[in-house]
Amino acid sequence: MPVRVGVDIVSVDSVRQSIEDHAERYLERVYTERERADCVTPAGIDPERLAARFAAKEAVLKVLRPGDVGLSLRAIEVRRDPGGWVELELSGAAAALASDSGVSNFALSITHEAGFASAVVVADLDLGSADPYRR
Repeated sequence: MPVRVGVDIVSVDSVRQSIEDHAERYLERVYTERERADCVTPAGIDPERLAARFAAKEAVLKVLRPGDVGLSLRAIEVRRDPGGWVELELSGAAAALASDSGVSNFALSITHEAGFASAVVVADLDLGSADPYRR
């Protein structure tokens, strides 16, 4: 089966600056409650963990190829398993676009190091059911 791959890299400082400049407004617009809870440490909210999730959301967008479809970043959720790995859950318009485009079985890997966070997303693409304009 063909696959689609999305990759993104984010500066941790850019996320830190967004938190400083926009505080709760930024956090509520981009991250789900579960994501925010996963990013809390004893020192407070961790911009490295948030940056990795932001990179994952952007990588998903590259896989979905939304074109003119407006998608909320909150419709793409990174869920951390107690075992340590992460998975994706799509909802709303993101889930509908994935279904309509024949994109499924998302796999995600995230990391952060030396002031940057990155994510790789791989998903199956069913060309038989995919919208030909989104191939």
